[in-house]
Amino acid sequence: MKQITFASRNHQLTNINTWTPDSQWLVYDVRPSGASFTGETIERVNVATGEVEVIYRATDGAHVGVVTVHPAQDKYVFIHGPKKPDADWHYDFHHRQGVIAHLDLVSNLDAMDITAPYTAGALRGGSHVHVFSPNGQLVSFTYNDHVLHERDPKLDLRNVGVAAPYGPVNPQGNHPREYSGSFWSVLVSRTTPNPQPGSDEINRAYEEGWVGNDRLAFIGDTLSAQGEKVPELFIVNLPKDEQGWKRAGDAPLQGTAEAMPAPPAGVKQRRLTFTHQKAYPGLVNVPRHWVRSNPQGTQIAFLMRDDNGIVQQWLISSEGGEPRQLTRTGSGIQSAFNWHPAGDRLAFVLENRIACCDAQTGEVTFLTSDHGNPPSADAVVFSPDGRFIAWMEETGGFRQLWVTETAQN
Repeated sequence: MKQITFASRNHQLTNINTWTPDSQWLVYDVRPSGASFTGETIERVNVATGEVEVIYRATDGAHVGVVTVHPAQDKYVFIHGPKKPDADWHYDFHHRQGVIAHLDLVSNLDAMDITAPYTAGALRGGSHVHVFSPNGQLVSFTYNDHVLHERDPKLDLRNVGVAAPYGPVNPQGNHPREYSGSFWSVLVSRTTPNPQPGSDEINRAYEEGWVGNDRLAFIGDTLSAQGEKVPELFIVNLPKDEQGWKRAGDAPLQGTAEAMPAPPAGVKQRRLTFTHQKAYPGLVNVPRHWVRSNPQGTQIAFLMRDDNGIVQQWLISSEGGEPRQLTRTGSGIQSAFNWHPAGDRLAFVLENRIACCDAQTGEVTFLTSDHGNPPSADAVVFSPDGRFIAWMEETGGFRQLWVTETAQN
């Protein structure tokens, strides 16, 4: 175990893609807490030397955070809040965007158009937790809609979207808060404010993860026959080419005054888990976690309670079928998790320690000792070369970055 950062402020890792491709640097933001989006810099620290570099500094009262790295290039994507915020327009779920920093260039990921007629390829609200696909071509994100939020906040349902490299998109409206984007952005999930109880309909899509380069899995909130929320696992197949990304289905890509932007033609969400009859139905929301496919794209991992109510790691084929309970721990998994780059194990927090489990047997190996403060539940992330795991831990009153070797390569 080795502490990497020491400055008297918080250091916040995102839940995936926090290492540079050479496994030398960890990227982070400096929010004082996960819930307080007031950090002004995106930074990185060298895990060998402790050297710190500022990647991006916000100006004009804007705040930034939740940074992830491109899998092959020195390219970073993160949330950017509004510049010159005021009483009417300040940081919120539906008032934020993705920004890419590459060398000395900074560009908007997504465009925004909030005045009718809306623009296909532009969003109408806020995107966040931007993650490059394994090949670096696409960027996934979650989304909230300004237009529907203004109409009725209950209509502003969280959705999952993808930015594809087929921009630029230049809205023609004249609202001062609109902007152009370098990527073509669309939603790929479908939600409805009032799902039919017992059906596959959902009113929230979130915590997505790439399955290879052409599918995206996510959690969708269904309603049980009794009307209770049951988070289930869903997957969507994505378009294969530029025409596919730009071809509208049965509703406009850009949305309407009454409806959320719609997925491209042929993008259908499919439900993978059916847990309504279990003793403890649904994927868990605590600990918060993002569903994660192995690098081969064949298995999707998620957290769900066993019949004793204990949070365990589960796997399901990306084609569907019965979920398989992988771990059988007595105390329950405490954090988000990630796969080793080889796809043979997963890492998470268990018993307040960093642990790995074998993806075949579920056998757990502890990599750290319990030495005081527990690791944060937010992020447990392998380096691209598979040699290290990074996490956050409260140390001397501040959230600091730590790494440990994985012991087996």
